[in-house]
Amino acid sequence: MGDRLALFGGDPVIQRPLEAFKSMGEEEALAAAEVVRGGILSAYIGAPGSGFMGGPRVQQFEADGARYFGVKHAIAVNSWTSGLIAAVGAIGVEPGDEVITTPWTMAATATAILHWNAIPVFADIDADTFNISPDSVERLVTHRTRAIMSVDIFGQSADMSALRRLADRHGLKLISDTAQAPGARVGNAYTGTLADIGGFSLNYHKHIHCGEGGLLVTNDDFLAERLCLIRNHAEAVIKSDDPLELRNMLGFNFRMGEIEAAIASVQLRKLDDRIRSRQRVAHELNIGLSDLPGIRTPTVAENATHVYYVYGMTLDLRLLRVNRARIVDALRAEGVPALVVGYQNLHLLPMFRNKIAYGSKGFPWVSPFCSRDFNYSAGLCPVAESLHNESFLGLNICMNELSPEDVGLIVRAFRKVWSHLDDLG
Repeated sequence: MGDRLALFGGDPVIQRPLEAFKSMGEEEALAAAEVVRGGILSAYIGAPGSGFMGGPRVQQFEADGARYFGVKHAIAVNSWTSGLIAAVGAIGVEPGDEVITTPWTMAATATAILHWNAIPVFADIDADTFNISPDSVERLVTHRTRAIMSVDIFGQSADMSALRRLADRHGLKLISDTAQAPGARVGNAYTGTLADIGGFSLNYHKHIHCGEGGLLVTNDDFLAERLCLIRNHAEAVIKSDDPLELRNMLGFNFRMGEIEAAIASVQLRKLDDRIRSRQRVAHELNIGLSDLPGIRTPTVAENATHVYYVYGMTLDLRLLRVNRARIVDALRAEGVPALVVGYQNLHLLPMFRNKIAYGSKGFPWVSPFCSRDFNYSAGLCPVAESLHNESFLGLNICMNELSPEDVGLIVRAFRKVWSHLDDLG
């Protein structure tokens, strides 16, 4: 069929499914088997005593994580959603406090704020890195703002220097949702460690995968203690009658099991190799795609590294003169896997547009704790919305084991589609 687009009956460039990403190996199987044979799947006790900090595998994983990321405290939890909820609670938010975050993320980033009856405030994103824009954040700070929650989306850090200056100037706490970027660096520091509290997701297809899990990191002794309390039934442990010490000490069961911890320790040892593999894929894609008109390959911030959970691109539709949907249809027909078309805009989810969370009466927005009206309508975050609706295109390279030959096929598919853009108009 010559060079005819597969969308119109030609032969696709990629004629076989590319190998799915497999993070588990014999080492993880052996680690899990050792836990099962030992018979202790969890050693937590929700009361004061030696079992409050969990079993030996959990504590070993925490020690491994603290050493790798260069922090005083690493605290394992049963999911990164749990980690975000614990982080917001630990900084001492009050009902009605405002936490500024990004809409360009998974819903748990914002719902972790709502869990404590605080109010998510959505800042726009940077068009180059897709991370939260410090300029947009600054415009949103009010007397009720308690914290900024940045997100290191797709695999590289937000502008933590600017966010830290902003947080210090206004007396705010800084939380880093680094779910997709463990092992990325800014200078000599790892992402997640530049905030008051940061941390990483350990679920399916993340850089570190143990089934479900999360790892919080902090250098603050006080915050670390509060994170550990919230993780494990704080209300049954803390003995103080001081209202400030009791604040947000509604403990949860956010405890990681021993099997997950054993697997996570093995996965942590593989992180550097995994990062190098994804950086190699991104480098090969950059070489193959950067000269195509109307496509901008990922921008990496100065003095920083990117670990490429997603390889994020932007299309210049005015130059291409064809809409994104047609390009995506053509790429998929050529066999390109794991395309990400747009991303999330949390402020446009029904929960936020309608301000319905707890019950049906609008709490916490409609309550004595909320001092002003919030509008989560279209137009609030124009950069994020435009990218989602029109121009963002990603490759979810975490989903496949991409050899150089596989990357070459993906590049060929892109170049084939680009050579036939006029046919897609």
